[in-house]
Amino acid sequence: MKTDIEIAQEAEMVHIRDVAAKLDIAEEQLEMYGKYKAKLSDELWDSIKDRPDGKLVLVTAINPTPAGEGKTTTSIGLGEALSKLGKKTVLALREPSLGPCFGIKGGAAGGGYAQVVPMEDLNLHFTGDFHAITSANNLLAALLDNHIQQGNELGIDPRQIVWKRCLDMNDRVLRNIVVGLGSKMDGMVREDHFIITVASEIMAILCLANDMQDLKKRLGKIIVAYTFDGKPVTADDLHATGSMAALLKDAIKPNMIQTLEHNPAIVHGGPFANIAHGCNSVRATKTALKLSDITITEAGFGADLGAEKFFDIKCRKAGLHPDAVVLVATIRALKYNGGVAKADLSAENMDALRMGIVNLEKHIENLQKFGVPVVVTLNSFVTDTEEEVSFVEQFCRERGCDFALSEVWAKGGEGGLALAKQVLNTLENKTSDFHVLYEDELSIQEKISKIAKEIYGADDVTYSPAALKELKHIEELGMSDYPVCMAKTQYSLSDDPKKLGRPEHFTLNVREMYVSAGAGFVVAITGSIMTMPGLPKVPAANNIDVTDDGIITGLF
Repeated sequence: MKTDIEIAQEAEMVHIRDVAAKLDIAEEQLEMYGKYKAKLSDELWDSIKDRPDGKLVLVTAINPTPAGEGKTTTSIGLGEALSKLGKKTVLALREPSLGPCFGIKGGAAGGGYAQVVPMEDLNLHFTGDFHAITSANNLLAALLDNHIQQGNELGIDPRQIVWKRCLDMNDRVLRNIVVGLGSKMDGMVREDHFIITVASEIMAILCLANDMQDLKKRLGKIIVAYTFDGKPVTADDLHATGSMAALLKDAIKPNMIQTLEHNPAIVHGGPFANIAHGCNSVRATKTALKLSDITITEAGFGADLGAEKFFDIKCRKAGLHPDAVVLVATIRALKYNGGVAKADLSAENMDALRMGIVNLEKHIENLQKFGVPVVVTLNSFVTDTEEEVSFVEQFCRERGCDFALSEVWAKGGEGGLALAKQVLNTLENKTSDFHVLYEDELSIQEKISKIAKEIYGADDVTYSPAALKELKHIEELGMSDYPVCMAKTQYSLSDDPKKLGRPEHFTLNVREMYVSAGAGFVVAITGSIMTMPGLPKVPAANNIDVTDDGIITGLF
């Protein structure tokens, strides 16, 4: 059996101008990065911004397991299938982070015969967007420390610096560090921290900004520290906004690549959903909606994280109105939720399936709370039995969901026709009554409680003293009307990654809170979730190599 990277490397790509031509994009409206990648210019947006929007379909999933779910693979395969049915379809996906590629996750360009290419470029440096975000983040950190070193005119309290440096790599030893060691000229000695680039507020800002003017306005609002008097210090106060925007001048423009079947895919931005808001950029999604009949987008990890943030943060702020949701599951993952070990998932086990399907049930209930029609799809494996598939289909239909089997990994767009037809049927015959879960007027604690109880299934929420202190500070700053971005493990509906299925009678623990004033949301960190991941005992990097003739191997 061929690996994903082997399939991708054997693909015959067409020039990106020919892919763009399918959407009537002229070559002069592209900014080329070689033959197979391009950025979409500001001139393109100016020429299409007054067009009506197409339909918007979100692809999400159950909680991820070691058995795999295939959300991105399904998104790509669905897009291929809709194109086969004559619908002008555009994918709007996220860029993968380098850290997980070398850690445990591997590549993030789809899989099998439902991939976007060039796969190696996308998973590695791509068009440099993440490097630009990293540089802008660390420029702000450098200007902050330099201001303190050069006399500290603003009266910044070094004990109340909240801006962290970032790196797009899993590097646990950088989570908590000391900087400024050496001579007096080497800066003030203080505690500092690193987060992964995809958790940076600048990543969130880039993905929520409509244009350069909006980007600069948001960058300027970033709170980097507090004075000795407790007043916030912003990027504008440090005169850092213009130089950060200069670094992000090209990064704000969406990227276009192609699927294995030469259909257009806009891939831009990549905040993690377990520690950030988990969606591709607003600008990419809005561009896709203007160019297509149907836009297929995705949100990271399970629906308890990615979909909730897509609805409550991205759609709220960007004025988006999703028309349908595709919820991805696998028989294998459901049996894993039912207590079956990974090595035994290939064997039929109806008892485990009945126990584990409660995870799918909870995600269906959650999505229906937003008023958007739901289509459940099973990402097919050869080990799935007819009885298992029939059980899941009946289970979904009894709960008011349409259902389709997906075989896109093995067959590409051809394997997604059943799903595509079901999605079209939903779009044509069911009405989306989309609404957010909570109103802006609720307090921060009320918003957190609503998410914890209604989406996760918690009985209660507790706060550490530090979280309560910061919550009071956020309220004093007048930011209580912000939506909440929950940082939580992706592996469970609860904040304990070991609680599979549908946990009940648990308390969600908020250990830390802070405000992302530029992005316009409050972050609540729960459980033991980290904003700088670590590497596993045997990292994926151990198996990645380059042959003598320059071919990358082992990426996935």
